[in-house]
Amino acid sequence: MTDSMHILIVHDGIIPVSRYGGTERVIWYLGKELARMGHRVSYLVRKGSSCDFGTVHWLDPSRALSDQLPCEADVVHFQNAPPRTPVPAPYIVTVHGNAAGKTEYDANTVFVSQNHAARNGSRSYVYNGLDWDDYGSPDWHAPRRYAHFLGDAAWKVKNLRGAIRVVTSVPGERLAVLGGYRVNIRMGFRVTLHPRVTFCGMVGGERKLALLRHSKALLFPVRWHEPFGLALVESLYFGAPVLGTPHGSLPEIVLPEVGCLSTQSSVLTQALKDIGQYSPRRCHEYARDCFNARRMAEEYVKKYLTVADGKPLNERPPQGPEPTAKLLDWE
Repeated sequence: MTDSMHILIVHDGIIPVSRYGGTERVIWYLGKELARMGHRVSYLVRKGSSCDFGTVHWLDPSRALSDQLPCEADVVHFQNAPPRTPVPAPYIVTVHGNAAGKTEYDANTVFVSQNHAARNGSRSYVYNGLDWDDYGSPDWHAPRRYAHFLGDAAWKVKNLRGAIRVVTSVPGERLAVLGGYRVNIRMGFRVTLHPRVTFCGMVGGERKLALLRHSKALLFPVRWHEPFGLALVESLYFGAPVLGTPHGSLPEIVLPEVGCLSTQSSVLTQALKDIGQYSPRRCHEYARDCFNARRMAEEYVKKYLTVADGKPLNERPPQGPEPTAKLLDWE
C-alpha cells in the first residue's frame, strides 16, 4: 500500500447537500479533505450527485450493491450496511445512527463517538468533522438576542418542548427554532403559540449561519442517546455554548467550559440566566480545533491502513444493545 490511496465512499444519498443531511455533509467534507491530503476519492452515490474534487459513480438501487463497486479502489468506505457478498477490496463501515433494535454489526465498523461505540460493544470510533472554511467566521460584535434549537423539531427525542420550557422560564428570553414549523402535522397535530418562540423552518445555507451568528446558546435537551450531534459543534463554532442533557455523546463533546448538562430543566434555566459565564471565543476555538475535517480524515486514514493490512477494526463484531426506553430522563 502506497502513501496515496484510492478511497471509494459509498452512500445511498445525493451529494452535495444544501440544507439538512448530516451524513451527506460529513462524507462530502471527508472526501474533500482526503483529496487535499493527496488521496484519490470516488463516490458511489445516488443519481443527481456531483463533485469537483473526486469521481462520481451513480448508485442504482435496483441492482446489487456488490455489482456496482469499482474494482480499482484500495479501500471502500460504506456509510450503509455492506453487501452480504464478498467486497473486492478492504473496507470499513461507518454507522451514523442508533439501531432500532438489537443488531450485529460488521467487524470493520466505525462509530461516531466513544459513547456510540461503547453502547455497541466497540472501541472503534471517529468524531465527525466539518470544513470550517465553508462556515465563515463568527461575528464577535453581533448582538446575541436569543437562544436557538437546532434539529428536527417534529422528532420527540430532540425535545423541542423541553427547550421551550427552559427558555420561557427566563423572563424576556427568546428561542429561534431551526428545523421546524409552528404547526406540526408530521407527528400528530401540534401547534406552538408561545410569542417568544420563532420558527425559522428547515433552514440551511447562509440563512442558517446568520441565525447561528446571533445566538447566545444552543438548547439541546435530547431524550435519546445522541450518536454525535453536528448541531453541537456547529453551534459551538459560532460561539454559542450548549445547554443540554447528559445523554449519548454529549458528556464527551460538551465539556464544562463550553456548556452545561443536566436532566433538570431548572438547572438549564439557571445556566441560561448565567450564560455570560461562558466565553464565546473559547467555544469557537474548541469546535474549530477539535472537530474539523482534517482531524476526521486523518483518523479515517488510520482505519483505512488497518483494514488494508488485513486487520479488523474490532476483535469481534459489535453487538447493538436491546432497545432502551423510548424517551430518556428529563424533568
